[in-house]
Amino acid sequence: MSCHAADWRHITEERCRVTEGQPTQANSTSSVLGRRLGGELMRLRTGAGLTQTQAAKVLSASTGKVAKMEGGWVPIRDPDIRALCTLYGANDPATVGGLLELARIDRDRRKAKGWWSDVPLTKTMREYVPLESAATAVKAWQVSFIPGLLQTADYVRSLRRASAPADRPDEVEAFVASRVARQQRLTEDKPLVLWAVIAEAALRIPTAEPEMLRDQLASLLDWSERPNVTIQVLPFGAGMMRALAGSFNVLSFAEPGAMDVVYQELAFSTTWVEGGEGAAQHVRLFEETVRGSLPEAESRAFIGTLIKGL
Repeated sequence: MSCHAADWRHITEERCRVTEGQPTQANSTSSVLGRRLGGELMRLRTGAGLTQTQAAKVLSASTGKVAKMEGGWVPIRDPDIRALCTLYGANDPATVGGLLELARIDRDRRKAKGWWSDVPLTKTMREYVPLESAATAVKAWQVSFIPGLLQTADYVRSLRRASAPADRPDEVEAFVASRVARQQRLTEDKPLVLWAVIAEAALRIPTAEPEMLRDQLASLLDWSERPNVTIQVLPFGAGMMRALAGSFNVLSFAEPGAMDVVYQELAFSTTWVEGGEGAAQHVRLFEETVRGSLPEAESRAFIGTLIKGL
């Protein structure tokens, strides 16, 4: 890890939020990265013993604007970040540089108009998908299902029928198209780096569609041949592990570890762990799970054996 990443991690704090989608306020939207940035600025301000009113004065702005900046409701300009860092006595180049980079990525994410703008997504996915599109790397741990980025269309259809059996066929197909479209990030000129660890149980879920499962497993083997995709299997033989408590994704922006956020989708809610020790704990848990998993080559052989048994 570079000094920049180490310094950035040192100044971060954990921000954990449970949500059903993007919170909104008037015409503003609170973004995950915006809250990461706002939280850091608020921490620096309170550490300097200053008020939002004092911060607003140096920006020639209202106290309300500073509150929105700290809450992640609005994008933040580079000059404002520099002015606030000077006011707060945060003059370390690594600290200021990390904040500026976070602000840049957040601004780009807010104005991005990707394929997700034209498809029906749930509130949760409307926040997650653009963030995934802006990420440089994802560490995905899955207990029960194939990771979303690696699901085939037929696998997605099967999941949708099970979770929303009353959906019309056109609604199902729209959902399938939006899920599969996410895979574009894995094949771009500068592709997303995906490291997926999948519990054996997720590969063995009983199904009335063995051909669907066979195709899905074969697709995993195809993806694993790409240099930017790593797939490992956590076998039953690994025994009881802490990670079995639940699935999660760690999304990295710029340098891994510097601006990580963690996404956990539960049955009825979504949890974001926005940086700090909370995100670092999930990274360590992922690494612990990797150590208990089969190496890449053995994982491919294991999946191949499962295919032959279907």
